[in-house]
Amino acid sequence: MAAGEVIVIPCLSDNYTYLVRCHYSEVTAVIDPGEAAPVIAALEEKGWHLDLVINTHHHHDHIGGNAELIEKYGAKLLGPAAETARIPNMDETCAEGDQVLIGDLEGRVFDVPGHTSGHIAFYFPAVTALFSGDSLFALGCGRLFEGTPAQMWESLCKFRNLPASTQIYCGHEYTQSNARFAKTIEPDNPILIARCQDIDGLRARNLPTIPSRLDVELATNPFLRADEPTLAENLGMSGQSPVEIFAEIRKRKDNF
Repeated sequence: MAAGEVIVIPCLSDNYTYLVRCHYSEVTAVIDPGEAAPVIAALEEKGWHLDLVINTHHHHDHIGGNAELIEKYGAKLLGPAAETARIPNMDETCAEGDQVLIGDLEGRVFDVPGHTSGHIAFYFPAVTALFSGDSLFALGCGRLFEGTPAQMWESLCKFRNLPASTQIYCGHEYTQSNARFAKTIEPDNPILIARCQDIDGLRARNLPTIPSRLDVELATNPFLRADEPTLAENLGMSGQSPVEIFAEIRKRKDNF
């Protein structure tokens, strides 16, 4: 039997929340519940009880379901130590280097400031899953509301040495528009061209593009590729630093 599983739950207009279930202990967590109703429906369909609510950052579309789920199930709330002032009623906080547990599933915590100053992400090797919130997206990254390009580049680089097969569960279904933008940065990238066709096919059938795989992101996501010489050449920025190139890509995406 697999150690656990991840259930993808669409919510709000384009958010994703995730149920993570440890099969050995039967402990279940929800990550970034933007609203409660779809989570409750998924739990009832599975016949599961909710034990833990986990937040990556304070934005309302990631914590909006917290209160209702905690009241209904008596679940504990875990979130970033750096955002205690902005996420109410956390029972436990964590930061870089800490370990979190969903039953027997052990998760590693990353501090990934950029989108928000206190944003964190979680990697659970037993289910080969990275829960990146709004730091890393499929073919994109979060807007820099509270951080600098240097911070976000450093944050994203923390993910690059995870196993190639890591499944990336991000906060939003932004992949199709991210793909259109990525092609403006690397129009001749054959892996990106093929991926864009796959994404268009999935969205035409109203299917999620999430999770994505880390090795595919490393080959196609311009925000992870700011130190690639061919990408720098495309931008007319050969010889400039990855942070400078990342900042230019982010600026272009903001205006795309």
